[in-house]
Amino acid sequence: MLEVIALHAADAEAAQAGGADRLELTVDMAADGLTPPVPVLRDVLGATDLPVRVMLRDAPGFAPGDLGRLRRDAAALRAAGASEFVLGFLDHRAKVDVAACAEVLAELDGCAWTFHRALDNSADPEAAWGVVGDLGCDTVLAAGSPRGVADGLGVLERLAARRDGVRLLVGGGLKTGHVAPLKAVGVTAFHVGSAVRPAGWDAPLSADAVRLWADLV
Repeated sequence: MLEVIALHAADAEAAQAGGADRLELTVDMAADGLTPPVPVLRDVLGATDLPVRVMLRDAPGFAPGDLGRLRRDAAALRAAGASEFVLGFLDHRAKVDVAACAEVLAELDGCAWTFHRALDNSADPEAAWGVVGDLGCDTVLAAGSPRGVADGLGVLERLAARRDGVRLLVGGGLKTGHVAPLKAVGVTAFHVGSAVRPAGWDAPLSADAVRLWADLV
């Protein structure tokens, strides 16, 4: 499975044309991805029939900025058609902020969701995996290290070996050369963003680059 970051409808169209299986919708990559406005979601849903997972994150870093606002955003996005989400929060000890996650998840009953790379930035990513699984996510996006996949391969191999119903989605500095060894240890899902934007985040997403990744995974 190949998930591609989309920032707007044109990205969604290019990702689908290239063979992506799912989109992660977010905005403001200068802040590593924040909650998209409702009009952007509507445009994307109108441009593609791919599954779309929508980011719920209102501040850089991994602490929630305003939980009330996050809940309101979640409710508005659901009302506009979102049915899958991406979220994840850490507390001041770099442990999963279960209370903050649960508060936002109260707006997402019945929705599939991914716990994002907050896991990589937690004090113990492997211990955090069990915590987020208990929160009800079906997917965890991870690189195995805050520095990216190249530094996290050992952790990713151990996470891929777990058999607890949560899917490991590998992304964060992912290179084409990582795919074969990751597949060899059981990874089945891959996430790309900058890798399919050869000219940077301000340039169009490349359908040809998506196609290369789709063929590879």
